[in-house]
Amino acid sequence: MDTAHLHRLGEVALPGFAVGLVGGVTAGGLAAVVGQPTGWALTTMLALGLPLALLGGGYGLLIAYGRVRIGGFAPVALYWLVGFPIARLIHEVATRAVLTGEPSLPNDLIGFLAYQGIVSAGFAIGFLWLHERLAPRWWRRVSGHNPLAERVYSGYAAHAEAMWEAKQARKRNRATR
Repeated sequence: MDTAHLHRLGEVALPGFAVGLVGGVTAGGLAAVVGQPTGWALTTMLALGLPLALLGGGYGLLIAYGRVRIGGFAPVALYWLVGFPIARLIHEVATRAVLTGEPSLPNDLIGFLAYQGIVSAGFAIGFLWLHERLAPRWWRRVSGHNPLAERVYSGYAAHAEAMWEAKQARKRNRATR
């Protein structure tokens, strides 16, 4: 894979990467606000932010390659049902390593992962909401020199147009009743 192709992939993945990173940085900031030690807050920013960022970028690539339907909640919810618990597990192990000097798994690993799976739905909603606001604008911006971004942006534009037309048809049907 040449560097130009990697650059194009990076541009397509950037919005999801940024949204995931924002999630981790926000969690670290909240840890600092509630009085956790600075090291703990920084650990959260990195140990949660980086996995969420990488997974967020991966989601953008899945969209780019047509593996995820544009504009749907179910695909993003399923993606984060797996991804969020993995990111939280990395965060948990890293935080324990920083605080105790030894990385270790949570005592009830299955319970921990199950709970994170439940919480993942909330993260998926926030991720999708922010991603849908940032990604199409970014992809439009880079579409002039990135054919992959152009294809994804065109797909988003076609989806938005179809949603608009469906909404207008519903309005017309209600008006004729």
